[in-house]
Amino acid sequence: MNGYPMMYQMPNMSNMSNMPNTANMANMANMSNMPHKQHMPQSIIVHPVDQCVVECLMSLMGKIVILETTRGRLDGCVIDVKQDHVVLEERHKKFIVRISEIVWIMPE
Repeated sequence: MNGYPMMYQMPNMSNMSNMPNTANMANMANMSNMPHKQHMPQSIIVHPVDQCVVECLMSLMGKIVILETTRGRLDGCVIDVKQDHVVLEERHKKFIVRISEIVWIMPE
């Protein structure tokens, strides 16, 4: 040959029994276009919410509180409480805080 590695060998046209069937050729063409995916384990982060914290926040609806979160301190009026978040209003701005991020609560 010419010193280059052979990438594809043409089938012998004199013997048609050596030819791959068209279904296999179509599958091979589709497979070459598919991206190779690595199977990475997927983890789901679960933040447990203490029901006592939710009940405490519900009892403070309409009152001013100070919340210490993992990102800092917020103070405001508790205007809504859901199972996973609380809504505080401070100076006509609403803050939605994930309950799982609350470290402590102090009513004013």
